[in-house]
Amino acid sequence: MDFEQLAKIENESERVNRTYDIFNEDARLNHSKAARVEFLTTVRYIEKYLKQGDKILDIGAGAGEYSLYFARKGYEVSALELADANIAAFKKKLTPEDKIDLVQGNALDLSRYADKSFDIVLLFGPLYHLKKDEDKQKCISEAKRVCKDGGKLFFAFISNDFIFLTEFGYDAHYFSNGDYDKETFKLNDFPFVFHTVEAARRLLVDGGINLLHEVASDGASELLAEKINEMSEEDYRQYLRYHFYICEKPELIGMTNHLLFVGEVK
Repeated sequence: MDFEQLAKIENESERVNRTYDIFNEDARLNHSKAARVEFLTTVRYIEKYLKQGDKILDIGAGAGEYSLYFARKGYEVSALELADANIAAFKKKLTPEDKIDLVQGNALDLSRYADKSFDIVLLFGPLYHLKKDEDKQKCISEAKRVCKDGGKLFFAFISNDFIFLTEFGYDAHYFSNGDYDKETFKLNDFPFVFHTVEAARRLLVDGGINLLHEVASDGASELLAEKINEMSEEDYRQYLRYHFYICEKPELIGMTNHLLFVGEVK
């Protein structure tokens, strides 16, 4: 499977499924110090609200990085994932001690889960792929439905505006040849869907989410990956402290490859 073949797949669910035959989600969050920043930041925000006995739903669970982390801390975790490759990678990591209800399914249909049944709802993959606003709102609506009163929802987006600089790091001619609208600087939504900070914020507010945090979850970590990966453990710890210090500053939120929004139902 290559990008040309991927683009010809008309069924959106099948196209998303096959995307992860190309992209190795299993290694994305854990292969280096720089890659780990997004995971560590996201966990930090989840743990701000996580209480003993809470039930977690991981929608679009990928290869299970978050599900496994919290299950192994003693939380009851349900995980739903669409892509065959991610399901296979997830299952390889499971041990008999892991209490995770893992199912293959679509984020647009959470009918297997009862209303108000989870304290923490994670939506870290689906909004990377849904192109239609009505599908995005259906996805948000379903996440809200299964969230308990007073529960917290966590949404991840791929940031439109900083991708230019990270791509430029790989391709010196990206600004002339890159796959984006040369007037509006909107990236082409293939194979992933990109949002500006304002577009992501508007989507969630329109969907009835009261926003508590807006976070640049990996900041400049991919852009600076080579230097970060060479850091000593002491330097890396202090870099993380710096990242946590700036990651909610309004003037820097858009300067990141990934955005994290934390909210609750209005």
